[in-house]
Amino acid sequence: MARRGGGGGEVGVPWLLLLLLLGCCGGGIWPRGRIFAAADTDPNDLNVLNTLFTSLNSPGQLTGWQASGGDPCGQSWKGITCSGSGVTKILLPNLGLSGNLAYNMNNLGSLVELDMSQNSLGGGNQIQYNLPNLKLEKLNLAGNQFGGNLPYSISTMPNLKYLYLNNNQLQGNITDVFSSLYSLSEVDLSSNSLTGDLPQSFTGLSSLKKLNLQNNQFTGSINVLANLPLETLNVANNRFTGWIPSQLKKINSLQTDGNSWSTGPAPPPPPYTAPPPPNRQNSPGQNGDGSSSSGRKSGIGGGGVAGIIISLLVVGAVVAFFLIKRRKRKASMEEHFEQHQPFTSFPSNEVKDMKPIDESTAVDIESLASPASISLKPPPKIERHKSFDDDDFSNKPVAKKSNITPIKATVYSVADLQMATDSFNFDNLVGEGTFGRVYRAQFNDGKVLAIKKLDSTVMSFQSSDDFAELVSNISKLHHPNLNELVGYCMEHGQHLLVYDFHRNGSLHDLLHLSDEYSKPLSWNSRVKIALGSARALEYLHEICSPSIIHKNFKSSNILLDSEFNPHLSDAGLASFIPDAEFQAAEQSEGYTAPEVDMTGQYTLKSDVYSFGVVMLELLTGRRPFDRPRSEQSLVRWATPQLHDIDALDRMVDPALKGLYPAKSLSRFADVLALCVQPEPEFRPPMSEVVQALVRLVQRANMTKRMLDGDTSRRPDDQDQDFI
Repeated sequence: MARRGGGGGEVGVPWLLLLLLLGCCGGGIWPRGRIFAAADTDPNDLNVLNTLFTSLNSPGQLTGWQASGGDPCGQSWKGITCSGSGVTKILLPNLGLSGNLAYNMNNLGSLVELDMSQNSLGGGNQIQYNLPNLKLEKLNLAGNQFGGNLPYSISTMPNLKYLYLNNNQLQGNITDVFSSLYSLSEVDLSSNSLTGDLPQSFTGLSSLKKLNLQNNQFTGSINVLANLPLETLNVANNRFTGWIPSQLKKINSLQTDGNSWSTGPAPPPPPYTAPPPPNRQNSPGQNGDGSSSSGRKSGIGGGGVAGIIISLLVVGAVVAFFLIKRRKRKASMEEHFEQHQPFTSFPSNEVKDMKPIDESTAVDIESLASPASISLKPPPKIERHKSFDDDDFSNKPVAKKSNITPIKATVYSVADLQMATDSFNFDNLVGEGTFGRVYRAQFNDGKVLAIKKLDSTVMSFQSSDDFAELVSNISKLHHPNLNELVGYCMEHGQHLLVYDFHRNGSLHDLLHLSDEYSKPLSWNSRVKIALGSARALEYLHEICSPSIIHKNFKSSNILLDSEFNPHLSDAGLASFIPDAEFQAAEQSEGYTAPEVDMTGQYTLKSDVYSFGVVMLELLTGRRPFDRPRSEQSLVRWATPQLHDIDALDRMVDPALKGLYPAKSLSRFADVLALCVQPEPEFRPPMSEVVQALVRLVQRANMTKRMLDGDTSRRPDDQDQDFI
């Protein structure tokens, strides 16, 4: 036995040494040659990749990937490159992937390159707003199925050099997402459905070498591209008009066909256009052949000499002025004020008090009037011959008005609204919220609308421009699940907003104030309301640019039409009030996220929390604060039970009488559990919530088709259509 034991020891030691050597030399038995080692990957990066794997529907072609745990940097995960513990590259092109990006992609703090091109991602949905942004240099999502606008988060990528979003389903105007992307070298937005004029922010792309915009529906001119250092430009097959700037005609790789360019010679530059500095290319009108060398010679011989002569004359005039002033100070000052009419409005005593200042100002005015100094003052859209006084004071009273776009809404008089509401009779009062009272208005033509009379203590306006700005911003919001603005009134110090009227009232009233004779909401109607409300928030958060935080999302602000389609009200109102003031004005009813109570700061994720509370109302039929139960918080009471099947059944609104699909209920609870997470970073964005609810509805519709002839469903459920 002893010999056997000794023999076993002699055999065991070499094997142990061999295993250790294999481990140390990377023999493939243990990752990175370690037998017992902690994971190499940053936990935040691992969490994102786990979520991404699930968002991509857990595809088998992503070898090594897991939905939970793992070690991408220590193991071999397809397409993943690391540096240290950080994931630096995700390269997954042309793999037949579906689904969408993860909602927490912005947590990839070390990511330099993201390439998921030539797949089937997006499904027509918006690109998530929370893309990686700290170190990202290359973003390639080309050849997918992403829709909607360009995500605003692109503007937060200071190191981005390569952006490829071509061959998707992007649409709408390009907002100013390019305003600070000075490192961008290549941009490809071709083969989408983008519309509108090119944004002014393109002018700041000082490193841009290659730009592809072909096969879209862009309009207007391409003048914003004139001074970019482009080597390749393709704007073919759009709806551009005007003339092609001569600077762009010098590009070797230029494609402009398929547009409506103007023919004939280009018009002369407008009066305010400043001549370019001598070390830049010459004005396009100087040479018909576009030769830069001949233009440069002509500039030195003509314009340069003229500028020198004029400058000398100006200097001589200034010297002469001071000599005359020294001899006849008082006489020269009187003559000066007679010649400069903009200053004649000052009283004589004020002129005497301001002598030293006015004399120096007069010299500045004369120097600004010379062509030589105009060439050093390039801001556009300033009339060349406008006096300093006009330029200085004319902008001040209209500065705010110039930023207010035309309001596309009906203007009502106070008299009209008084007649329609019977002088705002109490009988026509239909609700009272954070911003004021809402009245039902019956007009002579039979139209019924809702009038919101803004509370001056909450919405205080310093001037009519403030209210006009608010109305202008709200009038731009258009979505089927928003209660859109119809008109407004701002007479006699009154500030009123006119909206569509929805006869089924609010979700709050239907859930909590219905009597025993009222017909309760079916399960399908509740899911339909949740999905429509989620789409409204998704529009505000991820389609609007910049994003709009609702801040006041609750069941009383979800209005229902005759077919129980939801319409979110008060969108855009809270954004006009600072967070601290809004929080003080709002009486919390159980919808406020924990971080708002602690910090007073609202974020997109605080809206997500409020949405989760409304989902809980739909599921349980209870108020966010259950007053008969000692002010018990609905979230605190419900969340521990959401993943318990038996407890979940007991939580369901008794008004449903058990008429709901168990799987649909369980998935609904899973979504709302994510929304009411106490930590905001763990809550999904609304685009993820919408996708989850859409999948829930799709499965429900499929099951309904398979259960043809099922008599357990209520008649009103059979006609429910969610999508």
